[in-house]
Amino acid sequence: MTDRILEISDEPARLSARGGLLVVARPGRDEVSLPFADLAVLVVSHPQVSYTQAVLAELVASGGAFVACDKRHLPVGMLLPLDAHYVQVERFAVQAQAPLPLRKRLWREIVRAKVRAQGSVLAALHGDDRGLCALAGKVRSGDPSNIEAQASRRYWPALFADPAFRRSTEAEDQNRLLNYGYAVLRAIVARAIAAAGLHPSLGLHHHNRYNSFCLADDLMEPFRPAVDKAVWELMQKGGPDLALDRETKTALIQAVTGRLTVQGQSRTTFDAASIAASSLVAVIEKRAKRLVLPETSRAQADA
Repeated sequence: MTDRILEISDEPARLSARGGLLVVARPGRDEVSLPFADLAVLVVSHPQVSYTQAVLAELVASGGAFVACDKRHLPVGMLLPLDAHYVQVERFAVQAQAPLPLRKRLWREIVRAKVRAQGSVLAALHGDDRGLCALAGKVRSGDPSNIEAQASRRYWPALFADPAFRRSTEAEDQNRLLNYGYAVLRAIVARAIAAAGLHPSLGLHHHNRYNSFCLADDLMEPFRPAVDKAVWELMQKGGPDLALDRETKTALIQAVTGRLTVQGQSRTTFDAASIAASSLVAVIEKRAKRLVLPETSRAQADA
């Protein structure tokens, strides 16, 4: 799997497919082309970008994902490969039959990894994890005490030094930056899930009948703090009203595609997502007992 993300946001363009290449034509410029096989995610946010049906078909046939953005330049839709693994139907069946106790145990692993990563971010940026690493050890199967929410109530005010801060998909503050980074991350994780032969809508914990990417929302949780750290760093330069422009989005994409520690090794986010998805397959097929998730946030690795 490749790890290139292409975002088109600054000017009108026409996208077409030619001989296995994505061709980008812009007014007054020479055409630019790149192989579909080298493209992991295509993000389109400029309102005057047009593309042929062949672009979408060849992109997903090559294993890539397409993300569409609204007028605020925030992602609102995603297209993934439909047939990404040779034993996909078999794995769908095993995934759908995964018993509730197993799903609860896996959710415990995910929440623990997420809360530890959040604690690592706070320790790296502020010198104190606010007790999150200790709190992670209290997560039980299925997280009945909702440790995830308890951790969030400590984490967000401490991260941004703002007792009034709340996570929101609608707020016009730094939440805009978080939402953008998370959406790109979601596409990466969903792509890894599809490549592993799993269905992204069959979640372990998330279960919304209108959400086609419940499993991606589950598995991406421990990856989120890398985005959080990048947003904090951007805010130190531009504040919560920082424009979601090309420079800002480039910084967020670089954070999303940065490196994480997995099994003691430094891995790209693409690799880490693929490893996590493959480990989930191994667990539900009873070939392994635990997920392989990022062991620490990128923040701790950088500290």
